[in-house]
Amino acid sequence: MPVPAAISARPAALRAMVLGRAGYDLYSAQPGQPLDQVRRFEAGLGGSSANIAVGLARLGWRVSLGAAVSADAVGRFIRSRLAAEGVHLGALQTVAGHTSSMCLTEIAPPDGAEQVFYRCRPADEQLRWTRALQAELRAAHGGLFLTNGTSLCALPSRATTLRALAAARRAGLTTVLDVDYRESSWPSATAAGRAAWAALPLVDVVLANEVEMRLLAAAARRPGGDRVARTMLARGARVVVCKQGAAGVVAYSAAGRIRRPAAATPVVSTVGAGDGFAAGFLDAFGRGQPLAACLERGSASAAWVVARVGCAEAMPFPADLAPRPGAARIVV
Repeated sequence: MPVPAAISARPAALRAMVLGRAGYDLYSAQPGQPLDQVRRFEAGLGGSSANIAVGLARLGWRVSLGAAVSADAVGRFIRSRLAAEGVHLGALQTVAGHTSSMCLTEIAPPDGAEQVFYRCRPADEQLRWTRALQAELRAAHGGLFLTNGTSLCALPSRATTLRALAAARRAGLTTVLDVDYRESSWPSATAAGRAAWAALPLVDVVLANEVEMRLLAAAARRPGGDRVARTMLARGARVVVCKQGAAGVVAYSAAGRIRRPAAATPVVSTVGAGDGFAAGFLDAFGRGQPLAACLERGSASAAWVVARVGCAEAMPFPADLAPRPGAARIVV
């Protein structure tokens, strides 16, 4: 989707820094074909952090992405696509001898979405604390700082992520953790849950799906979504959001528990729905909207993404989030 010329006129008052994973996605250009039979693909920008950064940028935010990419054509592709979306690249690092992660995705609506991830010496694990990263974090003063669980899977990115979370907290930013569990990045699910749980004292808003909530529950030894959510609130989180796919989304805060049903839309591909939800939810949250309105905005954004192919390229602009008729289901 081309980026409107008006994107450069977005207000500067809404600021965010996103830190984590930017990658290279290959989507099947043969809808309905099993992934092992696909011969043609279309390239796109991917990676949870990059997707959310683009989503916020399209919704009017001044967004900086702290990430590490490969020193090759794939890295240049990622950099160029981010720049085209208006994402600030002052904290984007290039590392030699490592590769940007790649994902191949099947398009077989409504349920087929097999994915194969390639992460050999991934560049995103090499993200380091630099003066440029620190400067971009300061530029987000008064706004949001978001990172994802994949950034905690290895050193030096784990140390950089924890340091950035602490710095963001000291600077008064609202800190957000998208748990973003990817099995191929971790030695075990237990390790992923423990790493995310250890970071929670630095986090204001937690975004997780049902699988990720179970990982956190196991790390906390608190079975059940409600119990582990209440424990996270007791540890300092302001909001815990659990995405439940076709069942909708549940949010927990000091005011209690609220649920919002999934938005209705035809499903083309469920890949990227969670990132779309995060962008829409945080857009409303950062503007001071009530929690119910934040869930509504997140669900509408996720519904927009699942109705088309792509992740970053499928993120909505404000005009795209008007209510639409239709019936289907989504998975976030």
